Amino acid sequence: MITEVILVNEQDEAIGKMEKLSAHRTGLLHRAFSIFIFNTKGEMLLHQRAANKYHSPNLWTNACCSHPMPGEETINAAHRRLREELGFDTILEHAFSFIYNTPFDNGLTEHELDHVFVGVYDGPVNPNEAEVKDFCYMKMDAIKDSLNRHQHKYTSWFTIAFPKLETHLEMKSL
Repeated sequence: MITEVILVNEQDEAIGKMEKLSAHRTGLLHRAFSIFIFNTKGEMLLHQRAANKYHSPNLWTNACCSHPMPGEETINAAHRRLREELGFDTILEHAFSFIYNTPFDNGLTEHELDHVFVGVYDGPVNPNEAEVKDFCYMKMDAIKDSLNRHQHKYTSWFTIAFPKLETHLEMKSL
């Protein structure tokens, strides 16, 4: 199956579409999303990417990340991928967006306008083994400490998004 992504400008206006792997080979800016899930104890759901992923295999990251397809609303894509990757769905709130550009050793580049969604969920997690090797819940302080000591164990976008999420959550609690 050929998967296409939505090419965007820095204002998140769609300017075209491209096959996903081609967009990552050329490093063109495209729309993406990242989902951060917490349980009611305030612990964040992390997952370890499957070993067969074409970049960042075996690295730890937030609950779910992906791309909306052309013609698909980003929030609908977020719900779709949460069900496909982790086997559940929950209410999601758009928290913020950011742009990042990370080249990988395999010649691919993640150049994404990333929409960050946050949700709360306490039910069972049923991960798709093609996407997820392992998962766990961790307190924010433990994640921050682990990121400071073992950044190489985490995806590039997670290391960029996590402090932005901390700021968002602090501002929201004021």
